[in-house]
Amino acid sequence: MDPFLQQPLTARIATSGPTVRPVWDLWEEGAFWTLTGPWARLFDRVKEDPSVALVVDECDLATGRVRQVIARGRAELVPFDVPRGRRKLTRYLGADETQWDERFVHYLYDDPGERGTMWLRLAPVSLTALDLSYSVAP
Repeated sequence: MDPFLQQPLTARIATSGPTVRPVWDLWEEGAFWTLTGPWARLFDRVKEDPSVALVVDECDLATGRVRQVIARGRAELVPFDVPRGRRKLTRYLGADETQWDERFVHYLYDDPGERGTMWLRLAPVSLTALDLSYSVAP
């Protein structure tokens, strides 16, 4: 499961409401980490009700590879740290920060306290990994 979760796949997180949104995540220390802050509705929703579900999946019709990881638990908002932020953003955007869109660079160099950047951390109480892959006819 760890090698699958270390790929730069887009996860989807669901909160009460219900509402679902795509997020970039980092699987580290047995938890999913995603950026949020007061500019995002996710931030307020989690403050109101921290119960969330998250799914990371892939579906490749050419190869028949279909895999998914589903996590459920109570999210917490924790202070942002730059080293973890760099690991997460490098995963999706590559190692050369000069090539990143400027809005992502700000996470690493702006004052997180001033901007309000936080981590949404989900240490799942339930974690299910499924391989639903199938054979593709030649």
